Amino acid sequence: MRHKILLVPILTLMLFCVGILGFMLIEHYSFVDALYMTVITLSTVGFQEVKPLDQVGRIFTIFLILLGAGLVAFNVNLLAGAFLDGHLVEMYRRRRLSKLLEGMADHFIVCGHGQMGQIVAQELCRASLGVVVIDKEPSVIQKVLESRIVHLAADATEEETLLAAGVQRARGLVSLVSRDTDNVFIVLTARDLNKNLQILARAGTAGSEKRLIKAGANRVVSPYASGAMRIAQNILQPTVTDFLELALSGEGMELSLQETEIPAGAPLVGKDLMSSGIRSQYNLIIVAIKRTDARMIYNPSSQEELREGDVLIAIGPSENLARFRTYLLGQPFPGARACKC
Repeated sequence: MRHKILLVPILTLMLFCVGILGFMLIEHYSFVDALYMTVITLSTVGFQEVKPLDQVGRIFTIFLILLGAGLVAFNVNLLAGAFLDGHLVEMYRRRRLSKLLEGMADHFIVCGHGQMGQIVAQELCRASLGVVVIDKEPSVIQKVLESRIVHLAADATEEETLLAAGVQRARGLVSLVSRDTDNVFIVLTARDLNKNLQILARAGTAGSEKRLIKAGANRVVSPYASGAMRIAQNILQPTVTDFLELALSGEGMELSLQETEIPAGAPLVGKDLMSSGIRSQYNLIIVAIKRTDARMIYNPSSQEELREGDVLIAIGPSENLARFRTYLLGQPFPGARACKC
């Protein structure tokens, strides 16, 4: 249909060329006079002729008028059919989506919008992070349209699809398609296109974790193993599990568990926990510190020194965490918002 719509300007231009050449050859008009006669003839304005037409010129003019009327009818029928069939609307939506994707940066790409993909996309949206969903199933795309998340109806294993989703400008990619082989291929392609990309992948079968790590994934999650462990913990330590779920989700309670990286030049750099004011001013508890060498310090002492690049894992009231993040980074922890396409 797109090629058919392109016929409208092409046929119109060709008809103008026929009219101009015809008047120049038959009536020996100049180019400007021939263009003038063609315009008033095809537009049916009916202004005065440049000079009286002979018999052959009149026949040509009649022929040109009939061609013009036929072209108008053809164009109206073509455009009306495209509009009624939704092709023009789809073309507009795709063009708008393309411009939107070109302007996105530091976002996350979610490959696969199944049960896991839906939850991941929703949580990223709640955290005010840019999200692009990729899925090729028409039924899934319909659900994405309803959620108004930026999306691509394409195959995530194709390099062109990842490029269109802005993988070279993205912060991270989450591969959650059903087949492990496709996940490995997506991770390989994404890592090749962006060396600094944060990649998380789903492992459906035992042993695929190693292949995904070798392919370039930073982290691999096995939903079956995680689900089994969660069930076991619900049996053995139900209260602890309930507390962690509420703290991590941030819903239904004032207490939250969040991580924040200490940036360069932050006022906390070089101070110990006691003099940092985190506990006294913000009523927060630092449960762990992750050093830049990936070493974890659990339940750090009050004398533990804070360094640039440390990741602080803090627990406390959500409002206090937001104030602390504003103090440290100049912005609060992202709140909820809708992802719109």
